[in-house]
Amino acid sequence: MPEPIDSWWARRRTSRGLAVPYAVGTYREAWASFPVLVRQYRPEHNGGIVLSQIPPAADVYLCWLCDAGHLFVATPDEQRNRPGRERRRSSWCPDCSEQAKPRALPMRPPMAPAAAVREQAASLGGAAPVVGSPRVAQTAGPPPAELAPVRPAPPVRPTAVRRAKPTRASQPICDKTPAVTTGTPFVSVCAPRPASAVEAELRAELTARLEFEPGLNAVRVGRPFFDHVEVWPDIVLSELRVAIEYDSTGRHGLEHVGRREVADRRKDAALRAAGWQVVRLRTGRLPMLGPHDLQLSGFTRQTVPRLLDELRVIRGSLFVDAYLRG
Repeated sequence: MPEPIDSWWARRRTSRGLAVPYAVGTYREAWASFPVLVRQYRPEHNGGIVLSQIPPAADVYLCWLCDAGHLFVATPDEQRNRPGRERRRSSWCPDCSEQAKPRALPMRPPMAPAAAVREQAASLGGAAPVVGSPRVAQTAGPPPAELAPVRPAPPVRPTAVRRAKPTRASQPICDKTPAVTTGTPFVSVCAPRPASAVEAELRAELTARLEFEPGLNAVRVGRPFFDHVEVWPDIVLSELRVAIEYDSTGRHGLEHVGRREVADRRKDAALRAAGWQVVRLRTGRLPMLGPHDLQLSGFTRQTVPRLLDELRVIRGSLFVDAYLRG
């Protein structure tokens, strides 16, 4: 769950063992594509911490100030995914967005027949006659079109009602997940098979260097992830409570981008909420999604050593080295 900026900063100082966990400018390039958010962020409302010290995927509450002067609280992920098909200023502030929505005018109640006749007569410049009086009958010539009786509309034939297709949100949650506590790793029957040969090579290389329970392929999470309450990391290190993901753009350059990147962020957030950390090995110039991700040119001899170093940053050298083989 998101936490206040001061609590998040104190926890990052403890986990990283540094007085300043992230130096100024660490995430400047990651925020460069969101100039509106850079302008809205105010360090004075966030404990003096500048935006380039905060990872874009951090699950933390931040204070923002829009151009109209509205001060509001939102996480970085909420700000970067604000609905705004037209990139106007109101799409970056909830208060401005609410004010920009057109409000429907209240419907005028239907008039009584007498009141309708009076209003129609007044619009023609004459005095309002009394309904049922001889003045209406003595009017010369045919009645004006405005005063002509309105014919009732023909009855509308009932049309067949189309049944709405079930959406993913309305689909039932899969009941094959075992009844274990949130954050427990297990062997899932719903987990897909590994789709990458590099993933198998990475698992074999990591198994040769690090001792961890093999065969685990899922982690129970506290909130639904699509139609499951479990997620399936590429590699599950249950002893360290760390999930490893190997990401590439794939043969056609469509993997882990667009909507699939949004799903990756949701998956990482669900794991962190369950008490796990995530390390993504990002190749093909994919941007980092979390504070512990590694950007690689591909799977090389230096991949596993760099991964072990990042595990030491997360859990500490003494704890990680105790599981090294040999």
